[in-house]
This record gives sequence, C-alpha cells and structure tokens, in this order.
Amino acid sequence: MRFDWWRGRGDIYPPLDDSGPSRHDPSLALAVDEFRRALAPVLAPIAAGVPAGRPEHADGDVIQEAFNLSCAFIDADGLATDAELLALLGTFSPLLDHRFAATTPATARSIGLTEGKRWILEQPSALFEILLGADRRDGTDHASVYLSQAVAIGHMVAALDDLTTRTELDAIERFRATHLDRIRRDAPPPATGAATPPSDRSARPSDGAGAPDAASASTADDAEATSTGVAVPELPPPRPLEELLAELDGLIGLADAKREVHLVADLLQVQRLRRERGLATVERSHHLVFTGNPGTGKTTVGRLIAAIYRTLGVVERGQLVETDRSGLVAGYVGQTATKVVAVFDEADGGVLLIDEAYSLVRGSDSDFGREAIDTIVKLVEDRRDRIVVIMAGYPDEMAELVGANPGLRSRFPTTIHFPDYTDDELTAIFSSLAERGHYLLDATTRATVQAWFAAQPRTQGFGNGRLARNLFEAAVGRQAGRVVDITDPTDLELVTLLPRDIPATDDPNLTS
Repeated sequence: MRFDWWRGRGDIYPPLDDSGPSRHDPSLALAVDEFRRALAPVLAPIAAGVPAGRPEHADGDVIQEAFNLSCAFIDADGLATDAELLALLGTFSPLLDHRFAATTPATARSIGLTEGKRWILEQPSALFEILLGADRRDGTDHASVYLSQAVAIGHMVAALDDLTTRTELDAIERFRATHLDRIRRDAPPPATGAATPPSDRSARPSDGAGAPDAASASTADDAEATSTGVAVPELPPPRPLEELLAELDGLIGLADAKREVHLVADLLQVQRLRRERGLATVERSHHLVFTGNPGTGKTTVGRLIAAIYRTLGVVERGQLVETDRSGLVAGYVGQTATKVVAVFDEADGGVLLIDEAYSLVRGSDSDFGREAIDTIVKLVEDRRDRIVVIMAGYPDEMAELVGANPGLRSRFPTTIHFPDYTDDELTAIFSSLAERGHYLLDATTRATVQAWFAAQPRTQGFGNGRLARNLFEAAVGRQAGRVVDITDPTDLELVTLLPRDIPATDDPNLTS
C-alpha cells in the first residue's frame, strides 16, 4: 500500500457502505484541515528525496496520519463516544480513498475502528521522523509544526465530549512531551561558554536562581509582578501560548509541576473550544495551591501561569501580585478586611499569589489572620470571574489550612507540588548563573559544587534555587578576593571559578 514508505503501520479499513454519517460536529474536520494545510505542501518535496517516496501521495499520507492520530486520541480513555465517532466518520469519509466499514457509531464500535489505537501516541511516527530529519538537514521547523497541529487535533477530540477526563488530558500531555523530547534530543547542542542572551527566557532557572524571590520579583514581559500599592502599567498583547509553555519547559527541574501546568493549559484550551462552538462547559475553579520549600520555582511558575491565564482568556490583564501575611493582616479591628480588599483590588484582572498562606491561621483565636481568611474566601467567590488566587507554602501546613476550611477546600481543588531540586539540578542552576555572569567552571569545580549541595540536609526550609544563588554569589566574592592578589591577571583568571572559591559545606553564612 502507498503509506508503507513512511508509516510502517499498515492500518487498512475495508470499504463497505456508500452512505455517510450525519449530524457530526464539524470542528474535528477544521483541525484536520489545518493539519493537512500545514504539512502536505512541505511533505511533497521532502518525499521526493526519500527512497521509495511518493511525493504525489503526500496529501493522502498526511490525511492518513491525521486519521491515525484522531483514532488514537479517541481511544486514549478507552471510551469511544457517539460524538467522537460521528465526528471521526464525518471528517474522514470524504477524505480517504477507501470507505469505512462503519457508518454509525454502533458499527464503528463493532469493527473496533478506534480500539487499541492509543499506542500510536506513545512513539513518534515515521512521518514525524522524516519531518524531523528534514529539519536537521535544512534548518526548518516542520516537526514543531506537526506537533502543534497534532496537539490541536487532540484538544479538538477532547472537546467533543461534555466532560473532559484527566486521562484524555494526560494522553495529550504525554504525546506532546514525547515528541518535544525527541525534537530536543536531536537538536544541535548550544555553544559552550556563551552567556545566556537576555532574550532567552526559557533558559533561565527558576526563582532563587534565575529570578528574584517574592520580595523583589522583577517585571515579566506581560505578567509583571508588583508589590502592594504600586499601580500596574498598561500591558502589551498576550504572549503566544506556545512561547509561554516553552519557557516553562526550559526551567531547570520541576518535572511534576510542569506536567500539572500543562494539564491546566490543556483543559483551558478544551473548554475554550467548547465555548467557541456554543457547547456547555463544566464550571471549574482556576485557583491553585502551590506546595514546596522556598526557592523551588513557585514564584516563577506563578508568573508564567498568570501569563498563560491571560493568553487563554481566564484573566484580563495577567499581572502577578505577590503578598504574604504582612500584606493582609492588620493589628486593629476592622483594618484586616480593608487591607485584603486593597490587595485584591490591585490584583484585579490578574493573579494573586499569597506566600506562606498557612501563617494566616497560625496565631491565637484573637489573631486577625482568621479575619483575613474569611475575607479571602468571600472575595474569591465574589470575584471568581476576575481574579485567580494561588496560595503557597509548605506541604503539610497548606494541607492543614485547606483541609480545615471548607470554603478554601471547595475553591482550591488543585494542588501543584514543587519538590526540592536534586543535586544535579542545583549544580545546573549554579552553572547557569555562572554562564550568565560570564564565569567559567571546569569539571573539577563543577564536581566541588555538586558535592557541596550533596552535603546539605534537605530539611523544611531548604533554600533550593535561592541557596544556589547564594552559593554562586559567595563563590564570586571569594574568587574576587583571590584574583585581586594576582599581579596583572589574565582574562581567563578573571572569569574562572576554581574549587577553592567554593565555600566550606558548613559555612554559617550559607547554611544557617
């Protein structure tokens, strides 16, 4: 058959009936058409250079790939619904040069039209590999276009049903991650020794390493963090979702947190697709709980979520306002509610991140923190269409806070955990800081840095990325004290960090 030159899958569905399905949702057809328009014109010249390739069949091959992907996404949750099968049959019956053995959902199920196809999502197809090979040879970006369009088909399939399941979103995310990893794995390595350009946002480590902490967060392009009482300036247009997710993926570590954020973004896209088609959507809370030690990237990811929420239309402005107990609780009766309202006013149209939120209920019964919690619960409900709140803190304390307050528990259903960085990840953060500062590390110095992190106990309050920044700054200070005693130092001596520049593992300035 003609698809064997790139597919190697041999899926053929026998022709039977000339009648076609009816009452199908046309949205899948639109996504497939975009997939076809984006890839068929570029596949033809590529196929001409592949042994046994048939450029004249490029359009049909792309259609067959879209069909395979659609079947796989439908099979992701093991349940092919009537809406999904009607859309599948209505979309592909006019496109493929053979007719389906099914013209109704019932007959489609009886022949197993989509059954067992989810495996297609688990590994890149031969078509994807050919596009990727062309990218490496010609400097093009066809594989990324394939991935973007294929994920769009996945979102459209997920939007066909009234309720989108976690299983479906997980399948989309695994597909995206598998193919993105394949693209990156085959990419040429970056030049060594070069500092990260300021515009390369995705290469920056998370807060405490590549971004300031909550007390001094700098302004992001379209989701700037502000301190309480400072007016939010006008913002530029929303950044593309793909760019924001790429920046998220470029952060060091945080694999589980990244996956959860991707799932949130996937669900929001599916819900938006349903709204655009006039279909009902299940109302969901967008508020989040972040748990983890300091310096694990919560502020950086919060800033990205604010931008993602703005891009997807959840919030209007997308600014990230950060606060803590001191910004919410007053010392006199009646003042706490006023302070909380003022902070919510500042965050209106954006995202409010409340750090160490558990401290609001750690005082005595007469403490005004409980008044702050009551006011937060009320404002979260009253402004649910205008603001998103993220409550952050240590895991046990946050579980206790949310679990003990029914108002919070029902409004903050999603928790994203930020684990401590591993020694390898902390060393990578240190190396990234050195690279951005135009400092050089040899293998021995890097091993010394890694050993330093390995010697630090991982207790509650472990500094993570902030500790990596502090270690780097201490090493730079020690290097300066060493180099200043060198008569006429060379450029290399000025920028090289040596093992003796790394402080002792029990340095009280770093470990206290």
